[in-house]
Amino acid sequence: MIAQSSSTYVSTEEYLELEQNSPEKHEYIDGLVYAMAGTTDTHNIIVGNLYLLIRNHLRGSNCRVYFSDLKVRLEKRNCFYYPDLLVTCTEQDLETSTYKRFPKLIIEVLSDSTEAFDRGNKFTDYQTLDSLEEYVLINTTRPRLDSFQRDQLGKWSYQSYGDEIFDLNSINFTWEIKQLYLDT
Repeated sequence: MIAQSSSTYVSTEEYLELEQNSPEKHEYIDGLVYAMAGTTDTHNIIVGNLYLLIRNHLRGSNCRVYFSDLKVRLEKRNCFYYPDLLVTCTEQDLETSTYKRFPKLIIEVLSDSTEAFDRGNKFTDYQTLDSLEEYVLINTTRPRLDSFQRDQLGKWSYQSYGDEIFDLNSINFTWEIKQLYLDT
């Protein structure tokens, strides 16, 4: 959730050092640092519900699910983003503790202020990750989940789910969408 930017160019190394000691989170886009805005209770509940479901599903596998406070590094775009949830299944991502480079699934919970960016430039940037198999957007105001899935040829397909069962094919996960919205 980008709120404001600094107009001073910062190197990747400087950003990582600054971010390590900062009480606030910042995203990094090709030398510019953007402060992150806060979230709502609904946003946090949806992320929490989904994290628990996916964490239980992946237990015992070589995959790990991370939420909100862990960055994804997009080397081809020279940026770092904080997705709401990400899943990685490669040992290479155990090499760094503050960011991951090889997610297979990224999930963003939408807000009015970030929806256009999450659907547009951020998705375009995420597509540069060769490891990414699925990108999911979740609406906070009504039951809706949009899934973009990359096939073996690198082409993206789209599936939208309403008040029904949804699939996260990248991790072989199927669940009821209403479970994401419990307590919201």
